[in-house]
Amino acid sequence: QVQLVESGGGLVQAGGSLRLSCSASGSRFRINVMNWYRQAPGKQRELVATATIDGSTSYADSVKGRFTISRDNAHDTVYLQMNSLKPEDTAVYYCNIPGIVEKPGYPYWGQGTQVTVSS
Repeated sequence: QVQLVESGGGLVQAGGSLRLSCSASGSRFRINVMNWYRQAPGKQRELVATATIDGSTSYADSVKGRFTISRDNAHDTVYLQMNSLKPEDTAVYYCNIPGIVEKPGYPYWGQGTQVTVSS
């Protein structure tokens, strides 16, 4: 069993920055892929950024050049640095592991952290 705990959300003005963190804990496990998703009111959950264990990253077009995902593999933690925030970035942000090496295909989700960007 893996638990994901997120932190770092809050209220910020447009143009500001926030840094989200997500730490994984639990039984012995290895994580290849860690994701950040977000869900705005009335919209579907969307993939924002992905980081693999070998250092590869990818981003949704809407956040490219503004958001940076990074990992601390030694501590099973993933970060999302969000700069130049826009009101349309307002959403609940979720950390996700699509599966661990020991149990592939079984996803884990964090509880979500609210990010609100005011205009």
